[in-house]
Amino acid sequence: MTRPFRFGINLLTLDTGTAWREKCRRAEALGYDVLLVPDHLGWPSPFPALVAAAEATERPRVGTFVLNAGFWNPALLAREVATTDALTGGRLELGLGTGYVRAEHEQAGLPWGSPRERVDHLARTIGELDRLLGDAEHLPRPAQRPRPPLLIGGNGPRMLRLAARHAEIAAFSGGRQAPGKPEGTLELLPAEEVAASVNRYQEYAAGRPEPAERNILVQRVVVTDDRRAAARDIAALDMGVDEEQALDMPTLLIGTPRQMAEQLRERRERYGFSYVTVLDPFLEAFAPVLEELSGT
Repeated sequence: MTRPFRFGINLLTLDTGTAWREKCRRAEALGYDVLLVPDHLGWPSPFPALVAAAEATERPRVGTFVLNAGFWNPALLAREVATTDALTGGRLELGLGTGYVRAEHEQAGLPWGSPRERVDHLARTIGELDRLLGDAEHLPRPAQRPRPPLLIGGNGPRMLRLAARHAEIAAFSGGRQAPGKPEGTLELLPAEEVAASVNRYQEYAAGRPEPAERNILVQRVVVTDDRRAAARDIAALDMGVDEEQALDMPTLLIGTPRQMAEQLRERRERYGFSYVTVLDPFLEAFAPVLEELSGT
């Protein structure tokens, strides 16, 4: 069964409390379904920002997109999750990932570890959250039982297995660290690699009693009447894709609002992406696309 679309906005910057609340209210008025906050040093602290977002709005859910598990002790994280879910009236969605910027861990005085160690820590964190938040004696108690919905983001086989086993929402980033470039610089995955990740996930999730929602993070929204010219400009940015690939990438939206809406319908059919997240700078640019797809 085809899932209806949901749309999230990943809010990256905080100037003042007043401006933050106004931006959240604007996102609600435009029709966004989920207000999201990432987890990077130098950016807003996720949980207080989400409580403020929920207090400023009525309809949207709120979520982390995604927490860097290496920053968090599982027991302390369970306290934050339960408190935030209670304060937001059960509107929290918990996004988790391993993190991908070593310098942030070093700045925070936290171990970085190997890829295996980072995934191991994430797996332990998920297990502890399930145990602690599912315990009727745990205080504080989350509003959602046994815990808020879990989103797991990543592309590697172990991450996809974790998502298949535990997550109500499987998130596909469509990006990776660009080789030979400064840490944290991402290159975009071409459509065939995203499709391979989705196919692998489907294999791991074959035994699930309920299918998970699938999320894609759109990196750029380019409103234009000339898709090819825009794709040529993107290819020139050295993001790891050529002009032809840019036209077909699930992490890019290029064209008129109607064309972009058709792209998202096609990607829902091809990959199962019904939950679409866009970045803060494209809040307004994406709104006409959201309107085209509202209720579908």
